[in-house]
Amino acid sequence: MSPFVLASFSILLLLFSLVLAPIFARRQRLLIYVSFTLAAFSSLTALAAGIWTVGKGSVESYILLLGLPELPFHLRLDPLSGFFLTVIGLLGLFVSIYSIGYVKGILSHRPVTSLVIFYNLFIAGMFMVIVADDAFFFLISWEVMAASSYFLVMFEDERAENRRAAFTYLLIAHVGAIAILLSFGVMAGLATGFESFNGYTFDAMRHAEFPVRWATAAFFLAFFGFAAKAGMIPLHVWLPEAHPVAPSNVSALMSGVMLKTAIYGIIRVTFDLVRIFPWWWGAIVLALGLITAVMGILYAIMQQDLKRLLAYSSVENIGIILIGVSLAMVFSSFQMPVFSALALTASLYHVLNHAMFKGLLFMGAGAVLHATGERNMERMGGLIHKMPWTSAFFLIGCISISALPPFNGFVSEWLTFQAFLLSPAVPSPLLKLLIPLGASLLALTAALAATCFVKAFGMTFLGQWRGHHPQHIHEADGTMKTGMILTAVTCLCLGILPTIVIGWMDTLTEQLTGGRLASTAGEFGWLWLTPISHARASYSAPLIFLIIPAVVSLVYLFLHIRKKAIHRVPLWDCGFQKITTRMQYTGTSFSMPLRRIFGFLFRIREDVRIEAPRHKAFPQKIHYRLRVRDRLWEWFYNPVADASFWLARRVGRLQQGRIQVYLIYSFVTIIILLVLL
Repeated sequence: MSPFVLASFSILLLLFSLVLAPIFARRQRLLIYVSFTLAAFSSLTALAAGIWTVGKGSVESYILLLGLPELPFHLRLDPLSGFFLTVIGLLGLFVSIYSIGYVKGILSHRPVTSLVIFYNLFIAGMFMVIVADDAFFFLISWEVMAASSYFLVMFEDERAENRRAAFTYLLIAHVGAIAILLSFGVMAGLATGFESFNGYTFDAMRHAEFPVRWATAAFFLAFFGFAAKAGMIPLHVWLPEAHPVAPSNVSALMSGVMLKTAIYGIIRVTFDLVRIFPWWWGAIVLALGLITAVMGILYAIMQQDLKRLLAYSSVENIGIILIGVSLAMVFSSFQMPVFSALALTASLYHVLNHAMFKGLLFMGAGAVLHATGERNMERMGGLIHKMPWTSAFFLIGCISISALPPFNGFVSEWLTFQAFLLSPAVPSPLLKLLIPLGASLLALTAALAATCFVKAFGMTFLGQWRGHHPQHIHEADGTMKTGMILTAVTCLCLGILPTIVIGWMDTLTEQLTGGRLASTAGEFGWLWLTPISHARASYSAPLIFLIIPAVVSLVYLFLHIRKKAIHRVPLWDCGFQKITTRMQYTGTSFSMPLRRIFGFLFRIREDVRIEAPRHKAFPQKIHYRLRVRDRLWEWFYNPVADASFWLARRVGRLQQGRIQVYLIYSFVTIIILLVLL
């Protein structure tokens, strides 16, 4: 038994479940239980393999005699792939448990055989991407992952919205895949001098010495391709379209772990295949990461659709992860291995954290959608009374993503700030200016994230119900609550035990950057986290975890020990005779101050229509409509779409419908080929 055997068994088990799906197609409930139980068990197996690989620091390589002649599949399980196998397996386990209850709720509307098949194939595709060790098998696995997720996005294909979102996703995914293919082609050709196909393996690329100009071309092609999958701005447009329309369990996996396969690709190419790079690569990635983080959270604040808000916040978190990767690149280029290890640890820790709290939030949003049939926060409210468990889990996710202690989001963002504070050690004057500016933008992003999720939780769970038919609202079932509570507990554990996780990750950062962090981070044991030295900065998550409940308990006792300490009075009605639910604070009004400040970044259209006024001062009814559009659609994508349609109409004129004309086309083509060749 070895980690690789466990990982292989996990993939085979998922592929075996595809065979079972047609057998149980007529017994849909049994299909749900069998398939998602197998998915949960395979995810648990992959999780064990990943934890074992990273903790042991082992490297296992195998060759499968499949594929094309002379092009077998190469597989490798090392600490980097083991870490991402852990992330995918951990969230896959929780979401698969959650999916048993969630997918049963879909049975009343439609059969779920296709959802079950592509769900398991999707997870298997992600596992195969992580263990692939050659360009051929990597791209096959990448396409399996992309195609299966395309069919999951288009599960409810009767809706035009779903078809449009799936097409946009598939288009951008394949544009990115072409860029990745070209990058691998450059590196493979340079690895063997374009004389054989042997350079297609990652091992051949690792041993090659790339000229700077060709390494730059390969890196930015790969970065563009992977960034399209990750949702980096301006390549993010598919993400807020696809995630809201997909089933919520699929959204949790797409946002929580599928985006991280792109981060895996960036780290694999940069630190493992290319290895040596100039500092300005990191500076460009840093600038793009900062733009992605700030713009992503601003887009999220403007949304009224709960799942679209969560999708845009994934863009923000991808930006934060890229910031950590870029700082690791900068420090590595200046031969600062310990600082690079700190930045890369912060980035990878945020990869794990984001998978957990974003998966939890999408599962919570799925429970809300399952119970209410609503995604618009303006038509929700007061759900904390009817869905107390879901509201508690969603609140934990909001606290975690807002980077508040003692939950996990605080640790990774605090480590990222610590990496920023090391900028004086960098010898470049330009970077000494850019990096502190980046720290201030990251602080702005953190503040805006807290604002965004105060809005998300407040509009959804607090106040009173704004929509119709509240009597049908119900709490999530047992399996859905189990999936959410396991994820919430993991968010807490990652927040209060960071030194243990960093110690486990130490072999990974040493392999990629040559630096170790655990010796300093755990200098004072598991109780204190000291990234560089205790004299510079330290954080004790367990103490914070104990202090916060103690302070809250003392305040509660102080206020309730005296009977007159709390006064309850009627709600001030602002002069109205009766307060209605329509008079509550709305998400639109909540985000209005930020729209006034950052409105120039968006295309904002506000329409006010007064209906049948009896008197100018006393209108019968006022209709208000707000529309916030992404300017990048106008600047980048609409011109390309218009040009494509214009060109298609011109080319369409070649279709004459007459066989004589088509024969002339063929004859002219043959003549041209004979002349040129």
